[in-house]
Amino acid sequence: MTKSLREITQNLNDDQLCTPYRDGGWTITQIVHHLADNDMNAYIRFKRALTEDEPMASSYREDLWASLHDYRSMPLEDSILLMEILHNRFLTLLYSLHLDQFRRKLRTEVLGTITLDIAIQRFVWHGQHHIAQIKILYIITEVVESYTSQVWR
Repeated sequence: MTKSLREITQNLNDDQLCTPYRDGGWTITQIVHHLADNDMNAYIRFKRALTEDEPMASSYREDLWASLHDYRSMPLEDSILLMEILHNRFLTLLYSLHLDQFRRKLRTEVLGTITLDIAIQRFVWHGQHHIAQIKILYIITEVVESYTSQVWR
């Protein structure tokens, strides 16, 4: 996932990075920082479910976190590096588990009780979902810029 994020974002200009993927949506910059925050939270929830009996997964106000200063001021690469390190730790943990451990459970406010198997599937889906948003926005901005440059020739 981090390889894809780096490839997609490395050639984007500031206007593209600050463009929301939809009206009222987050910018590419906010999405990348959100992914790092979400992945940290998911990792901690996962470890809690391995060491506690059906813990209540803490939630956070993603919308308010996205409005904090670090989402606007930190380089994207910092969040991408954070995810790389975190994903390496997560993979090390996942490869060490026995199949029965994926049946352990945690509780969430939105989904109710879920197994770690479902939690990891949702974790992967979440990252792919946001990468697709960034790719679509990148494609749209490239097409618009190409069209605009042809019209004004």
